[in-house]
Amino acid sequence: AEATLDDCLDHDYDLLVLPGGPGVAHLRKDGRILDLVRSRQVAGLPQAAICAAPLVLHDAGVLEGKNYTAHYTCADELTELNEDLAVVEDKKIITSRGAGTAVAFGLRLVALLFGEEKAEEIAGSIHA
Repeated sequence: AEATLDDCLDHDYDLLVLPGGPGVAHLRKDGRILDLVRSRQVAGLPQAAICAAPLVLHDAGVLEGKNYTAHYTCADELTELNEDLAVVEDKKIITSRGAGTAVAFGLRLVALLFGEEKAEEIAGSIHA
């Protein structure tokens, strides 16, 4: 990382992406992260989470009434988990299941930020 979380909290970003993996346990305990997720939700700003990171969205209270997916190991806590789709987008929240769906997730984020045409161009260049 080139900056600490504290250095980044006062900046506006086009997209918040929460990474999965074992670090999710630390994200879930950090009130600054939960507050950031909540404030972005209220402002209608896009957020994305992959693997176990949708648990952070859940803890922040922003998944209620939304369609989402996550790693299958999160099913006990994320009881409305859609395990059939690689990527789910619902009201500016994009979620994905894990490493095996990372390319589809990344392409969805490119489409959000730069448009479908750019996402298709990149998909073609990587044979996705």
